[in-house]
Amino acid sequence: MRSGDELRRSTLRMALAAAQNAEKEKRAPLSDDEAVAIISREVKRRRESIEAFEKAGRTDLADREKAEVEVLTPYLPAQLGEDELRPLVQQAIAETGATSARDLGRVMGALKSQVKGRADGKVLSGLVAQELARADLAAHAHAESSKESQGA
Repeated sequence: MRSGDELRRSTLRMALAAAQNAEKEKRAPLSDDEAVAIISREVKRRRESIEAFEKAGRTDLADREKAEVEVLTPYLPAQLGEDELRPLVQQAIAETGATSARDLGRVMGALKSQVKGRADGKVLSGLVAQELARADLAAHAHAESSKESQGA
């Protein structure tokens, strides 16, 4: 905080205030998972702000939000990449017996505890939707080939 980096100082103070407010609401010290959840929420808010500012043409404000995300990110657990998430998604789909996009919520619920704080929800839901669409297409292709073989 003494380095003179105003952006870093204000960003960390904002995150610390959010954590202190959560402790007051809870009336107990935060666990490590709860602290990570608060920082994740702060990063998510900033990412949403970045999108809104960019749509409004306010790149100056979007740049500040991006800088704040860069300050907070080192305090989060390492994020899982798509290559690491895909096997977890496929496993959750198999475990839940999901077969179509209607099952997205069930699969996301199964994944939530495994990737908590280590994956962006938008990225994760996109992967789940892709895998469910792929499974749905495979099921339809299998059903079509079955019909053709029976009709022959």
